[in-house]
Amino acid sequence: MTIERRTSKDELGKAISDELVIAIIAAQRDRGVAHIVLTGGSMGGLSLQSLPGATGIDWSKVHFWWGDERFVPSGSSERNDVEADRAALDALPVPPENVHRVAGPDSVPDAEAAATAYSDAIRDVGDGMFDVTMFGMGPDGHVASLFPHHPAQRTEGAIAIAVHDSPKPPPDRVSLTFECLARSRAVWLMVSGAEKADAVAAALAPGADRWDVPASGVHGTESTVWWLDDAAAAHLPDPD
Repeated sequence: MTIERRTSKDELGKAISDELVIAIIAAQRDRGVAHIVLTGGSMGGLSLQSLPGATGIDWSKVHFWWGDERFVPSGSSERNDVEADRAALDALPVPPENVHRVAGPDSVPDAEAAATAYSDAIRDVGDGMFDVTMFGMGPDGHVASLFPHHPAQRTEGAIAIAVHDSPKPPPDRVSLTFECLARSRAVWLMVSGAEKADAVAAALAPGADRWDVPASGVHGTESTVWWLDDAAAAHLPDPD
């Protein structure tokens, strides 16, 4: 596990997005294709800012996924994919079939159907591992739509699941499971802001339990990086 600190949110976003370009190029060099799991929120958008100007990437061999999505209609401002489109995807020559969106209520009857379709896409198109999985984190320590003390955390034997009664609106969502997320070569947790400093410290505390702090339960098979600005890292020990 590595902690990368930057002074400000803007500096953090630039560092992450530059590193994402490097990671995509490396994945294509090593395996011919890159599978990247995106996140929502402001850090999700900032993490993509360097992609439109990047060189050395074959965009036909990049696949984008999401760790979770709100079960709201396509094009809704509440959706994570809308933020990603605005931040970068609309400017990239990525084939539409390589952008794997979670279905909304305008195309499937319920979140369970959306989760099933999303799971099928991961089975059909994925190569068994994500190259980089990016997460934001809420002040309660949640990642994707896996919330503290929510029964969705306990799901086993599934790739994606419907999440109902989310403590954060909207109440209905689709999320990848811990079991699925564990099949990520690199996991990046991207956190900014003083309001999340307590959750960062709790997630990184020895013996942290994902039931209480879900962010403590996601790890890459090759690397796990916490990307923090100084405000989010305020309750951690000073770096050596």
